[in-house]
Amino acid sequence: MASAAWLKLVAREVLAALGKRPGLWGAQRVSALHIDTAPVTPVSTNSYIQGTTNIPLLTKTVCQCLEETVHRFPDREALVFCRDGVRKTFAQFIQEVDQAAAGLLAIGLKKGDRLGMWGPNKYEWVLMQFATAQAGIILVSVNPAYQAQELEFVIKKVGCKALVFPTQFKTQRYYEILKQTCPELEKSSPGGIKSKRLPDLSIVITLDSKLPGTFQMSEVMQAGDSSHMKQLREVQQTLSCNEPINIQFTSGTTGSPKGATLSHRNIVNNANLIGLRLGVNQQECRTALPVPLYHCLGSVGGSMVMAVHGAPAIFSSLSFEGKAALEAVAQEKCSLLHGTPTMFIDMLSQPDFDSYDLSSLRGGVIAGSPVPPEIMKKIITKMNMRDIVVAYGTTENSPVTFMGFPQDSISQRTETVGCIFPHTEAKIEDPETGEIAALDSPGELQIRGYCVMLGYWEDPLKTNEVITDDRWYKTGDIAVLDKYGYCKIVGRCKDMIIRGGENIYPAEIEQFLHTHPKIEEVQVIGVKDQRMGEEICACVRVKAGQECTAEEIKAFCKGKISHFKIPRYIVFMKQYPLTVSGKIQKYKLREQMEKQLLF
Repeated sequence: MASAAWLKLVAREVLAALGKRPGLWGAQRVSALHIDTAPVTPVSTNSYIQGTTNIPLLTKTVCQCLEETVHRFPDREALVFCRDGVRKTFAQFIQEVDQAAAGLLAIGLKKGDRLGMWGPNKYEWVLMQFATAQAGIILVSVNPAYQAQELEFVIKKVGCKALVFPTQFKTQRYYEILKQTCPELEKSSPGGIKSKRLPDLSIVITLDSKLPGTFQMSEVMQAGDSSHMKQLREVQQTLSCNEPINIQFTSGTTGSPKGATLSHRNIVNNANLIGLRLGVNQQECRTALPVPLYHCLGSVGGSMVMAVHGAPAIFSSLSFEGKAALEAVAQEKCSLLHGTPTMFIDMLSQPDFDSYDLSSLRGGVIAGSPVPPEIMKKIITKMNMRDIVVAYGTTENSPVTFMGFPQDSISQRTETVGCIFPHTEAKIEDPETGEIAALDSPGELQIRGYCVMLGYWEDPLKTNEVITDDRWYKTGDIAVLDKYGYCKIVGRCKDMIIRGGENIYPAEIEQFLHTHPKIEEVQVIGVKDQRMGEEICACVRVKAGQECTAEEIKAFCKGKISHFKIPRYIVFMKQYPLTVSGKIQKYKLREQMEKQLLF
């Protein structure tokens, strides 16, 4: 995207921050909202809320934050990668970040270029995250499961000049996949790739094996000399916190991925506020991270919180493994553990779960999809995570906009996604009138503030579909706000089931079905029906060793939920279609069920 366009977007964001609607601001009792304490008096009279502004927003770049943390905790561990046996203190880490950044400049990258990081959770992922930020290069988070066609799409979409990956992970042979789109790679000199289908790509870096046409990471680390280090320092003087620094492709739960473009200001402030709400600034908190780095929860909630607050980030395995996550908590004495509901369900169901010492745990974040109450209660009691909080957000919002408090009641932690973050506005729009909805009334949740992305990279049409002229981001989620400012997500606009004129929210039925003693996990979707428009289909995973029938589940529902909410179809499953980050792809599940049910 041209620099003028970026300046325009930034200017609009600043103007939006300064020129809020007076009527909305004046009506709210924002003094009752704080970063680390739950509200005890009503804070809103309608479905609009504004977070506290008594904590200043940071105007630092990613690496300014890291440098300040290094000065405070040089000998504290910054990163641990359990599977690869890598441990780095803050002092060691920043030295290698500088070395890698100078190396990237030496091999021909410059400020504003895009570098794709494609692979699982390895130390070099975080190294590239901070080395690119140090040099003003824009990091592109590439889904490690992408195949040739998907890879070609993202490289072309954002114009990646460089791509970094390991030779292989599980069945993914990254070099071979790239060759399908870029056959010129094998006969190219390192840094001199000229590809017909990928015209922007000239540099490929492998983390391990030295392969034709590539630089090996060790070569990049040794490429920079004193002149490149001087060049790096000069580049750093030009960096602005408002500039783009990360492109995160949306996870694909609703279709084609789009490149959400985030600035230093976006992710630095979100990481700062995540850490403050979790209380990691008050003590050293070792955080276990089984979540993928290519996703916001790993890169912002994990490594960025590490850089801003000095909270050691412990990566348990290259991709999610429930057993490895439990081992990491026990061996590294982690106090926090972040994950998605599916990850926590997997950890709780490990056969040897009771053998792990989880006494060091006190809390963490659960995010990515609605959390069934029964699962939350198990996490609190069985995993010793008394301070666990739900977080809600989207990649486009850097990502977190709502988060609970450690002191929240069980019902608040199981039925809501907490309260609004500072410097963030939220409103729920009545779908009929387009006005702000009454309290406790469902509508589309919209967000405004520092956290809203700069836009989808080189895609003004898609950007304008989700960001209004006055910078409200339309989440596509259906939500309800109560008078204390707690938000409940009741479904996706696209997932809402319309059955015979009734609007049905899948999350409500899912939460109810999770109270069935034999159900491990459930996903509710709408499937086509000629008579009713849509019918409810519940895709159920039964607990190990249990047997259950559809009739039994329907009988359980009768008299407890409205008759029109009882699923007509109940399908028993072993697994759901997932993104790499552990989110369930409901659109794929719907396609699968409609095919299976012969619609």
